[in-house]
Parts: sequence; C-alpha cells; structure tokens
Amino acid sequence: MYLDSEKKKEIFGKYGTSNSDTGSPESQVALFSYRIAHLTEHMRANRKDHTTERSLVKLVGKRRALLNYLKRKDIERYRAIVKALGLRK
Repeated sequence: MYLDSEKKKEIFGKYGTSNSDTGSPESQVALFSYRIAHLTEHMRANRKDHTTERSLVKLVGKRRALLNYLKRKDIERYRAIVKALGLRK
C-alpha cells in the first residue's frame, strides 16, 4: 500500500503540531497533496482510468477548499504551508 500508518504519522508530524494531529488544515492539506501526487503518477500511466480521474479532481477540490479556509482565517499559516509544500510557483 502506498500510504501506510507510518507514512501518515510522518506527514502529520512534519506539517501538523504532532504525529496524531489529523485535524489541522495544514496536516490535511499535506496528506491531500501526497495523495494527489500519487494519483497523478497513476493517471500518467493509466490515461483511461476515469474513476481515478474523478477521485483526483475531488481531492484537488477538497485541498483547494481547505487552503481557502486557511487563507481566510490566518494568512501567515496559509503562506507557510504553501511554501513548505511548493504549491505555488
């Protein structure tokens, strides 16, 4: 499996406040970004997989909604997570 519990703890520890911090927007955005990268690689190899394509689009929408929330609530945290993940060019 590409995303086991150890990998999740690593992501939550790096971008959240602790290894078990699954609720903060930063940790959720980081997890979504990891999953988006994995699905993007899958889509490059399997162009006709429409189910995965739909899942990818929904995941990008969820990440965008969380980023919009974070931007409204605390612009500094938004800028920090965008810089850490390299989402904007």
